[in-house]
Order: sequence, then C-alpha cells, then structure tokens
Amino acid sequence: MHSPRPFRVSNHDRSSRRGVTANTLKELIGKTLDALAITTGLVTLVLEEDGTVVDTEEFFQTLGDNTHFMVLEKGQKWTLGPKYVTQKQKKSGIARVTFDLYKMNPKDFLGCLNVKATMYEIYSVSYDIKCTSAKAVLRHFLRFMSYAAQVTGQFLIYTGNYMLRLLNDTDNSPPPPPLKPTPKGWLL
Repeated sequence: MHSPRPFRVSNHDRSSRRGVTANTLKELIGKTLDALAITTGLVTLVLEEDGTVVDTEEFFQTLGDNTHFMVLEKGQKWTLGPKYVTQKQKKSGIARVTFDLYKMNPKDFLGCLNVKATMYEIYSVSYDIKCTSAKAVLRHFLRFMSYAAQVTGQFLIYTGNYMLRLLNDTDNSPPPPPLKPTPKGWLL
C-alpha cells in the first residue's frame, strides 16, 4: 500500500483549516470530518479554488498532493475566496504606457528614452531608444547628408544623359514636311 498523500481541507467559510493525509476519497472524508469536528454524516467535498465537486474515486486519484478541499454541509454553498478575488482584480486593469527619459553620461546631448507598455499587468513590451552625444548626432547627420548628396548627384547625371540623348535624336531626324493649304481654308 502506498504512503498517504497530503491534502488541505477547510470548512465552508474558510474559518477552520487543517492538513490531513489519505489514500482514498472515503478515507479523506472520514479524516476531514474528524479534523474539523463535523458531526453531520452527509457532506459534499469540493475543490476550494473553483467549487468542483469531488465525488468519484477516479477523479480524486487524478488530483495532486496538497490540493485544497472544502467540506460543505447540507444547505451550504461554495463561494469564491478572497485569495482568488484579488487575482481577478489584477486582470481588470487596462493598459499602462510609461516613458522614461534618462542619460547614461552627463555629456550626452539628448539622453535615452525607454518606452514600456503593460497590458492587464501580465504582458509587457518595452523598447529602449539610445541617443548619444552631440558629436555622434552630428556625425550621423553629416553621413546622411553625404548619402543624400550622392543620390541627388546620380539622379542629376542620369537625367542629364537622358535629356541629351533625347535632344540628339531630334537634331538628326529630318524636318517634318510643311503643311499644304487646302482650298477650304486652314481652320477646317
């Protein structure tokens, strides 16, 4: 026979809690009645966290050690405990976005920006934007301007070559024949 497994039991209002060990559901109910000094023989055993009724040996055997049970006498009902109410309240928040501006070095020009978004106090996303000193900002700006000047120069050279080809093609072609007047006039 296996060694007894540990469980936690409480009464319907959670004012009395005890630890018991048992191998079977029948043994657990018997020890629970003794531990909580319940004289009524007709009780219902439920899971404390959600009120699921435990009434078969097969289901009882699937539950893990240190499972929390609640014993309900006739006319008593399971209610949500304060431990579980606080967890639901945490999820009721919407979203929070925080912006943190800081400098890693006193000589930094702009500093750094950290953006953090938290959804329902469960999911969190953050992004850190690092800015450096004024010298580095100027270096990046000049590098960008140099690249822009190169692109503009290439565009002007390409456009100039295209225009020259277009103009040279029209210079070598024969002139169009003159229009001959018709007897009815030029406008018709």
